[in-house]
Amino acid sequence: MTKIILRFFRTTFILSAFLLSACTEDDEIVVDNNPEDNLSDTLVTPDGVQFVRTPEERFQNLPDWPYAYQFVEIDGLRQAYAEAGPADGAVVLLLHGQPSWSYLYRTMIPVLADAGYRVIAMDHLGMGRSDKPVDITDYSYLGHSDRLEQFIQQLGLTDINLFVQDWGSLIGLRVAGLNPDWFATISVGNGQLPVVPAGIQPIPPIENPNEIEDLVSPFAQIPAQQVPFYDGCDLIIESGGINFADWANYSMKGASFKASEVVEALTWYDLSDDVEAAYDAPFPSREYMAGVRTFPSLVNDLAGVNEEAWAGLTAYTKPFLTIWGGNDAGSLGACETQQNFIQNVPGAAGKPHVRLEEAGHFLQADQGEEIANRLVAFYATDWENTNPCTNFDSPIPNQERTQFSMPPSDWRNFQYCEVLPVFECDGTLITEVYASNGHNDCPDPDWFALNAYDLKEEFGMVDVTLNGPRHWVLNSVQANAGGTGYSKVATFGNIEMSLSAQIQGIKPQEFYTDAEVQRNTIYTYLSGNEVYKLINPQGEEYIMQSYSRKIDNDQTIDDLSTLDSRLNLPTGWSFQTEVLQEDFQLVTDGLAFVINDDFENAYQKIVD
Repeated sequence: MTKIILRFFRTTFILSAFLLSACTEDDEIVVDNNPEDNLSDTLVTPDGVQFVRTPEERFQNLPDWPYAYQFVEIDGLRQAYAEAGPADGAVVLLLHGQPSWSYLYRTMIPVLADAGYRVIAMDHLGMGRSDKPVDITDYSYLGHSDRLEQFIQQLGLTDINLFVQDWGSLIGLRVAGLNPDWFATISVGNGQLPVVPAGIQPIPPIENPNEIEDLVSPFAQIPAQQVPFYDGCDLIIESGGINFADWANYSMKGASFKASEVVEALTWYDLSDDVEAAYDAPFPSREYMAGVRTFPSLVNDLAGVNEEAWAGLTAYTKPFLTIWGGNDAGSLGACETQQNFIQNVPGAAGKPHVRLEEAGHFLQADQGEEIANRLVAFYATDWENTNPCTNFDSPIPNQERTQFSMPPSDWRNFQYCEVLPVFECDGTLITEVYASNGHNDCPDPDWFALNAYDLKEEFGMVDVTLNGPRHWVLNSVQANAGGTGYSKVATFGNIEMSLSAQIQGIKPQEFYTDAEVQRNTIYTYLSGNEVYKLINPQGEEYIMQSYSRKIDNDQTIDDLSTLDSRLNLPTGWSFQTEVLQEDFQLVTDGLAFVINDDFENAYQKIVD
């Protein structure tokens, strides 16, 4: 997990040389950040903290923003928030990131309020209408988190439906992980809760942070209408860009840095001039920008502080949803970042996770109404009583992962094994599929030591199938974050495994018979490799995903090209060997159709 999370700091924005040369001089950003601004309007808290307060006229007549603001005073500084919807409605708390403010939620708030929710969109300290200390040392990660806790307590908020994005996720998920009882549901969009080991400094400290430098903006020449960055979960554009340290330096010291350029660059759709002006409204001059400038450098505050919060999240069993902007080329937009939540937070199992194609990093600006409608449906669902025999609490106890072995970069011929227990739930039989992928390579001595009868007795199974050893034929497997995820880890004998799929009923034992498997995966087969297919009498193709040594322990991958001479194919069926001329991906969004041949090699139906 640390490997995934530390990648958050390496890159935020990945842009190609094509993008950086695609615009003309007309796209140059001009900003009025006057370094000579005096502090004549500076206020001082009782504790001596100097701050400024953005003039109210800056917030007049903003497009689609009719909300009167309210304030909570914390340590002598006003924490601002917009509120809409009935005062007695269930609470929805919306937290923005950097360099935006609660205006980012302008199209989500009406949908949520009209659905009967009390919507609260808070501005972090130094952002929006909140007060703005002028000294960068008055901002810290733990300070932001502590203020959020005090904000919730002063308003007396309970049973909160939390939605967080960007830095709002680093702050909000820390508070949620430490205080899970405060939250009825948690939803995340393009965010993370980084767990950085103590003693690690993610980026070098910024030297002379109060100097103003004429740095080249990484956003100035990005087209207003984004081009696609991804093909599925694979980055199309991988060259160019800046790393996180460069971004933190530009944010802190760049003379041309302003909020609107970042939001415009990292949204799918073009923003109008008046909307861009609204994002800049809280910051009339550099005097007001200490908070927004400082945020990226706060990654150095994360070392050794989030372990307890992450433990709280990975024990969170209430509903947890991820809604991702699918065109975010930074690490927060990666499928693996979203999947990290789906696989590790118990409450994420069985929820309608999604990646929105026409949405960038600031997905609320691109697809606000769509996101809000999804949240309304999510909140309205009785997850405890929905399809109780799917993702049910089986007699196999969940446990913390104790072994971890990343699969190789090429999975082809990598050994794994599966245990398929069958349980009864409300008169319905459920088959769970546990696999050793990501834990170990299913060592033969440990596998052959397993006994089906002992497992049935230990876990109260109706039946169990030991399926292995197996070897992948494909080249990579990744969870598709567009749907159901599982987080359960269990140990059978000495072999640790994760729950990877569920099947209604018992998986058919008959060869060449479809079994419906609930899962969400992307299987990738690389060009130049040999693949093996079964074709049924209707012309439907099934591609081999793995071969088995269960029946023929001596079978190897080299034997598969001549498998047709050994198979007992039903009438009308055929076997085909093919060398791929280009990469092939088999995507499953919810339901796969799987068959076995008479050697128990597994194939999945190719569907459009």
